[in-house]
Amino acid sequence: MKLTKAAVSKLRIPEGKSELLVFDDDMAGFGLRLRGGGSATWLIQYRQGKRQRRMVIGKYPAMAPEPARTAAAELLAKVRLGEDPQGLKLQSRRTVPVKKLTISELAEMYLAAAARRQKASTFKETRRHVMRNWQPLHDMAVDEVELEHVAAVLRRHGKAAPIDANRARASLSAMFAWAMGEGLAKRNPVIGTNRAIDETPRDRVLAPEEIAAIWKVTGEPGDFNAIVRLLMLTGQRCGELSSMRWSELDLDDAIWLLPSERTKNRRAHLVPLSSAAESIISALPRRAGRDLVFGRGAGGFSGWSQCKRRMDDRLKLPPWRLHDIRRTVITGMSELNTQPHVVEAIANHVSGFKAGVAGIYNRATYLPEKRQAMAIWADHVASIVADEPATVVPFQGGAVVS
Repeated sequence: MKLTKAAVSKLRIPEGKSELLVFDDDMAGFGLRLRGGGSATWLIQYRQGKRQRRMVIGKYPAMAPEPARTAAAELLAKVRLGEDPQGLKLQSRRTVPVKKLTISELAEMYLAAAARRQKASTFKETRRHVMRNWQPLHDMAVDEVELEHVAAVLRRHGKAAPIDANRARASLSAMFAWAMGEGLAKRNPVIGTNRAIDETPRDRVLAPEEIAAIWKVTGEPGDFNAIVRLLMLTGQRCGELSSMRWSELDLDDAIWLLPSERTKNRRAHLVPLSSAAESIISALPRRAGRDLVFGRGAGGFSGWSQCKRRMDDRLKLPPWRLHDIRRTVITGMSELNTQPHVVEAIANHVSGFKAGVAGIYNRATYLPEKRQAMAIWADHVASIVADEPATVVPFQGGAVVS
């Protein structure tokens, strides 16, 4: 059959078949393929060594039979001269420049994934580092970023804020590690760069006179003062306290229930409140239509740096951080003979006694033990503030204050 317009219009795919391939009687290698749905394409078929090749010329009826025949004749003539039209076509596709993924585009992809697994406060910092600190790299292609590019940004940022530069370095490294896992990057250019500053492990524990001084300067009304005192009494994290909600509190039973989405280890946490802690919370004003206990904006309390700086101006203590209060509480409870597993339960740690298999099967909250330890610690703080040392008598499972 010669593939003319009249002949092609009569072609039909046989019943039970998905396509029909018909070759022209007058020109060997010139054909038409019909597929379901009415699509049809002109093609040539030829041999290149031991391999059989097929190459699409155009679509029917957009390309009429005669133009298709002319195109096929030219291509088949090249085949007879030793060329491989289909091979050349494939090679040209491989050499067409592919748009490279930029750091800015990668950042948006990474942040979308990070938002699903990071806490809101952690994600906020991750986004700030990736979008602001690493903005000088945003226009670069992912696989063009080298160690020297990263190091140059770190040097500039590290001069003004070395600690923050270290955090930005960690965020960028995490992004590249994720990108490698997704097949979006071949390597991590952060590896081998230096930290802006060497950080020593934080081990500052406040002395009794420092506890008393901090307590005494936080006696005035205000969110920051209340939070600092609650940090001192509960040993919980700053971020957890600053975003405390009234709906999490049961003041009748003196309980604060932290939901899993608000804890660092994603485990719900039951915090018994001593009478001193309960009194502080009960005295706080409730703001109409607001579940958050502290703060006035969309989130919880903010403005830590300014408030801490004003407090330090009054205290004149050696350098310290608010997180040192949590470490002080945990250390102090241990020194008061509180059992290690109770201290870990209060701190909501998953290590030591609650790690591994034990952590899976041991779901006890130790509520009575935690409540007693909290009361002991609150009395201990009161005695320090009053400069009246507490009398501690060991008992099985902890300590009692007489």
